[in-house]
Amino acid sequence: MTHKSATLDFAEGTHPSRDMQELGEAARAAAAVLARSPQEQRNQALRAGARALRAAETEILAANAQDMKSAEARGLSAALLDRLLLDPKRLEAMAQGLEAIAELPDPLHRVLAEWEQPSGLRLQRVAVPLGVIGIIYESRPNVTADAAALCLKAGNAAILRGGSESFASSGAILDALREGLTAAGLPEGCLQRPATRDRALVGEMLRAHQWIDVIVPRGGRSLIERVMQEAKVPVLAHLEGNNHTYLHSAADPRRALDLTLNAKMRRTGICGATETLLVDAAVAAELLPPILEALSEKGCELRGDPTVQALSDRVAPAEEADWDKEYLAPILAIKTVSGVEEALDHIARHGSGHTECIVTEDPAAAGLFLERVDAAIVMHNTSTQFADGGEFGMGAEIGIATGKLHARGPVGTEQLTSYKYLVRSDGVTRA
Repeated sequence: MTHKSATLDFAEGTHPSRDMQELGEAARAAAAVLARSPQEQRNQALRAGARALRAAETEILAANAQDMKSAEARGLSAALLDRLLLDPKRLEAMAQGLEAIAELPDPLHRVLAEWEQPSGLRLQRVAVPLGVIGIIYESRPNVTADAAALCLKAGNAAILRGGSESFASSGAILDALREGLTAAGLPEGCLQRPATRDRALVGEMLRAHQWIDVIVPRGGRSLIERVMQEAKVPVLAHLEGNNHTYLHSAADPRRALDLTLNAKMRRTGICGATETLLVDAAVAAELLPPILEALSEKGCELRGDPTVQALSDRVAPAEEADWDKEYLAPILAIKTVSGVEEALDHIARHGSGHTECIVTEDPAAAGLFLERVDAAIVMHNTSTQFADGGEFGMGAEIGIATGKLHARGPVGTEQLTSYKYLVRSDGVTRA
C-alpha cells in the first residue's frame, strides 16, 4: 500500500514562520469543520484509521526499523529505545486504541450544568472543542496515534510535532490516520505535522497563539521546561513522574512485594513507574529483604539510606539527589521513614505531583494519605503503573497533566474540551 505524505508540501529550508502560518491556516479551517461534524463521522474516521494502520503494518514497521537504526547509532539509552520500538503487538494495540476511542461517549455538546435565574434567564453550560491543539512530544511514535485520535474524537484539529527520533515512524502512522479522515469525508488538515525536523518549528508553535489554542508537551524535563518558559499559548503540562510507593507499617507483606515489583519493573521507562520506595522503619527488617532480593534478581539497581543498606549488600548508598530523580530505568531509591507524616513530608518535598501510592491494610492511614497527598493521582494498594488514561477507561491519553488548571491527571477526550454558556429567555430585558 502506498501512502501520500502526511505533511504539508512546503520545501525544506523555507522560513519556519511561513511554515507555521500554512499549518495554522489549514488547522483553523479544519477545526471549524470538526466543530460542527456529527459524532458518527468522527468515529468513522477513527475506525477507518484503525483499518489503515493494520493494512500499513509492513510500511510502518519498516519506517520504525529505520528510526531504530538511527537511534542506536546515536547511542540512545535502552529506555528511549524501548519507547521508540514498534512491533506487531504494539501496532495492533494502537489500532485497538483508536477503535476504543471511537466507542467512547461523545465529549461534545454535553450539558455540564443548567439552571434558571429569577430574572427569567435559562442557562446551560455546554461542552465544545478547544479548537486547534499543538502536541510536542519526543520518542514515542504511539503518541502520534493516541493524541491524534483523542483530538479528533473531541472535535479538535491537531498539529503534531514528534521527536526527530521517531520522524519516519510518526509519518507512516499519520499517513494511515489521514486515510481514515478521507474515508470519513473530513479534511486532511485535521491532522498535520511539520514537514521538516527543524527545531525552529517548536519555537514557532509555542508563539502561534493566533493558530493554536492549547499546547500539550510530552517528553523529558528539558522539553517541558522549554515549553513552559517560551510558550505564549496555554499549556497542559506533564513535567515528570517522580512517583513514590509507600509501604506503611500495616502493609500486607505479600501485597507489598507484588505491588513494588510491578510498580517498578513492569515497564521502567514509562511515567507511571515508581522511582522511590518509602518504607516504615518499624517494618523495614520484615518487609524489605524479600523485596530487595526480588528486585535485584530482576536487574534493578538499588540505592538506599543506611537502614536499607544494612539489610542487603546489594544496596548502594543513596545520595540526596536520588530522591528527586525520575530514572525511567531499572533503578530504585529506597528510604525508611518514621510513619505517615514523614512519608507525606518526603513526597511533598520531592514528588512531582504525578502519582503516589500507599500500601496498607489500615483504612485510617490510607484515608489520611489519599486526603493529604497533593498529586494528580493518589492510590491505595495499587501499582503506580495503572497511572494511564486507558486503564482509567478513557480509551487513551495524551499525557498526565501535573498542573492544576483546566485538566489534571490523564488527559483524555473530556479534558480536550472547553465549554460555552447558552442563555435563553422570553424577551427578558435588564433593569
